Amino acid sequence: MLAYDPLGAVPPVAAASPTGSPAYRRFYGAVAAAQLCEWLPEESCRLLDLSGGGGRFALVAADAGHDVVHVVESGAEQPPAHPGIRQVHADPLSLSWLEGAAFDAVLAEGRMLSRCLATEDTLTDVARVLRPGGRLLLCVDSLLAGMARLADQERWAELADVPLADVVLVPAVDGTITRCFWPEELRGILAVAGFEVEWVRPRTVLSADAVDRALSADPGQLERLVSAETTLAREREGDAHGVHLVASARRP
Repeated sequence: MLAYDPLGAVPPVAAASPTGSPAYRRFYGAVAAAQLCEWLPEESCRLLDLSGGGGRFALVAADAGHDVVHVVESGAEQPPAHPGIRQVHADPLSLSWLEGAAFDAVLAEGRMLSRCLATEDTLTDVARVLRPGGRLLLCVDSLLAGMARLADQERWAELADVPLADVVLVPAVDGTITRCFWPEELRGILAVAGFEVEWVRPRTVLSADAVDRALSADPGQLERLVSAETTLAREREGDAHGVHLVASARRP
């Protein structure tokens, strides 16, 4: 397994990390890299990366010794050159172009499934392309993030409707729409798609203000903050805290 270096050896994999100071964005990227490295299998496997983000997540997996197929959308940033990464130009949200049971693992990081409004259909596709026993790691927007975005935009009527909504779709300032999830909802749609859910956790628990204060006082605390964060996230399994949720699931 890759031994990551939060001080810079691993690239900032959080292509869609929350807005904030440069110090917090670096912290967030290091946390995402640490969580991915912890999740990756120790033995080499064939991994499908749907995450986009210029191939940052694919690079972490390839550096750990895995054979990575990275899906590049039309017009998207190209991934870095790496002997363990093969690029495929295709739609990451509809996998009908792939054979079934072709991969040992699928990575849907960078909030990719929040961009997919028909998440259930994409997850069914993901289950199909995984071999029995194969695993999925994903990251999505939490419902707390969606509610905060609605409040920032003063969309009070939509915010009041959130508790009654079966599906929560939230517009961003740039006009894009993302889907947001409660932990229980995410577990439910994974189960319906045919997965056994291993865990659902917040990506981050420490606040941006707390991280900024700690790193302003001592930039050398980054590694300790990342270690503390990954431990806190494990302990807060099932908690809705934080703007993003991370989940691990297995195809039986």
